Order: sequence, then C-alpha cells, then structure tokens
Amino acid sequence: MRFFLTAAATLLLTSGLAVAGEKGMMHCFAFTVIPEATDSDWKAFAEATDQWPSKFKGIQKVWQGKLRAPLAQFTVSAEARKKLAAGEKDVETKANRLMRQHGVCMLMEGPGTLKEYTASPFHKEWMSKYEKVRVAGTTTYDILGQ
Repeated sequence: MRFFLTAAATLLLTSGLAVAGEKGMMHCFAFTVIPEATDSDWKAFAEATDQWPSKFKGIQKVWQGKLRAPLAQFTVSAEARKKLAAGEKDVETKANRLMRQHGVCMLMEGPGTLKEYTASPFHKEWMSKYEKVRVAGTTTYDILGQ
C-alpha cells in the first residue's frame, strides 16, 4: 500500500513536467531607441505595455526591456536586395546598420491573435506611446508553441 501511495504521489507531482512548453505564440520585436526619448516617454510606454494582458484577452503575458546584447539590423537598397534574392553573387552595395537595443515579447493565444491584437482599440493608444521611444521599424519574429 505504501508503494502505491508513493507511486501515485510521484505521478501526480510530476505529471505537469510532461508538457513541453508554453502553448500559443510568442510575438517578439526588437527596436531602435530614439535618443531624445524622455524618462516620462519611457514610463508611459512601459505602463501601456504592461497593460496589454488586462486590455486584450488574447495576450497572456508581456516581457519588455533592454536587450542583453544589441541586435544589428542591416539594410541595403531595393535593387541590391532583388539581386541577392535572385541568387546573384558579388553584389556591391552600401549597407546601413541600425542597432536594436530594446525589445518586447507578448505571449499570445496563437497566430490568429496577431490580427485581433493590431485591430484592438488599445493598439492605437499603445502605439502613440511606443512611437515616442522608438525609431520607425522593428525586427519582429513569432515563435509557435509546441
């Protein structure tokens, strides 16, 4: 009997470990900071970002902050990009580099949630705060849960 109780308790306590990770989708983006952004701009952005889970049911968690190591984003002309995409070798062009210093990740219910998120009434209000701390454009990626 003691063996049975021990086995049952062990099974009950470790059954949650069988789940491979979070379900849903992690929507992440890194951005370049506007140097002139004020402390009040950053505070308003942080507070608005933290409100997402309470303002929109499709977002469960939000992380935000300075990246541990900045990401370099390189851009080339449209003509050079076309040539490279077509497989041309030795394309000469000038490149621009932007450094992404901050980022946000949002745990969403799934890929369909992304369209609902951008259509949310809160998105416009949040964007008004976000645009005060970032240079236009982001490096965005989505991770699908298993």
